[in-house]
Amino acid sequence: MPLDWFPLRLSLHVALVSTALALAGGLWIAYLLANRQFRGKDVLDAAVTLPLVLPPTVLGYYLLVLIGRASPVGRVWEAVFGAPLVFSVNAAILAALLHALPLLVKSARAALESVDRNYERAARNLGASEWRVFWRVTLPLARRSIYAATALAFARALGDFGVTLMVAGNIPGRTQTVAVAIYDAVESGNGAAARVLVLVISVVALAILTLANRLTPESGPRH
Repeated sequence: MPLDWFPLRLSLHVALVSTALALAGGLWIAYLLANRQFRGKDVLDAAVTLPLVLPPTVLGYYLLVLIGRASPVGRVWEAVFGAPLVFSVNAAILAALLHALPLLVKSARAALESVDRNYERAARNLGASEWRVFWRVTLPLARRSIYAATALAFARALGDFGVTLMVAGNIPGRTQTVAVAIYDAVESGNGAAARVLVLVISVVALAILTLANRLTPESGPRH
């Protein structure tokens, strides 16, 4: 029986979209946490970090409450698109986003905080706006660390299981990601399929982590 590669393709799609969303929103959050003082900053930081420590079942429950068919978000989505948000590819993307966003924000914040502020002050003294300082000075100086953080977020999103299973389900050919497919293969006694999928996803993850290591700036004494 030929191996079904749909779960791997779906996982790559889900990880790519969720990482892009995490990068778009995470950079803004990381910038606020790294460069601004405001009331509730510690609460925002804790809320962003929370998905890293909560059990997947708890995260899955929260997400089900938020996007379920009985929720306002779920009702609006179904009215607009004609189909429920839960047990769909979009639900799998949201599940992966829950794991990708905290990792990207924490790493990106550390990268932004490591930038030499003298360069930013010099740009401001020359009349650059905050927006221009960020895009022309801060981001280029931190880009390698942010690239590495993005790669790690992609790898984290690629392997999500618990939350995806709760909100997207295990529908072959529709919402079955590679992590869920491995679980399903083991449960059904299909050891050959499980071994192949485990090997493939391990190689992909190893390649991503190697890339992240290459992108991470070397630390050490400067002369």
